[in-house]
Amino acid sequence: MDPKEFPTKGNLILAKNSLALSKQGFDLMDKKRNILIRELMELIDEASDIQKEIDVTFTSAYQALQKANIQMGIHEVEALSQKIPVEDSITIKRRSVMGTEIPKVEYEKQELKPYYAFYGTKMALDEACQKFQKVKELTIHLAQVETSAYRLAYNIKKTQKRANALQNITIPRYEALAKSIQESLEEKEREEFTRLKVIKKTKGRTGY
Repeated sequence: MDPKEFPTKGNLILAKNSLALSKQGFDLMDKKRNILIRELMELIDEASDIQKEIDVTFTSAYQALQKANIQMGIHEVEALSQKIPVEDSITIKRRSVMGTEIPKVEYEKQELKPYYAFYGTKMALDEACQKFQKVKELTIHLAQVETSAYRLAYNIKKTQKRANALQNITIPRYEALAKSIQESLEEKEREEFTRLKVIKKTKGRTGY
């Protein structure tokens, strides 16, 4: 038998304190879960809106690119694309939501500048560049939102498991333990009271 389960007043106090802490922990886990779920639902709605915008922009951008390929030739467009610099201004920071670190993507948004001569190119190429620039911005935003949603969902699952363990295992265990110790102590008190009455009655009869 665990020494902490012995029916003593000290163990009763410990059991009640542990029960109170477990209940407090469950309340905190429940609040954390609700906050994370609310944050996740907002991100899901945002991701859905961004994805729709990306689909529309992608379709329009590819149509413009296809038009430029037809007007200028695929090899010429491909050669001009090599002049566009690689995006290297992206930085990833983090913010915390109830202990869950989610990314915050920042990048240097610059005005689109043509990296090719206007002579010999078509307007369709300019339009394609502008729209693919918009796709890039939306994709960066979507990556941030989806990664944040994934991390929130993972931590919601962990928080749910902890809350369930507290609610279904830890709290009932300490409730049962406190009740058992309380009943044992009360039984001992009744036995002691009865014993003292018997002793007092016996002394009264003997005259001591």
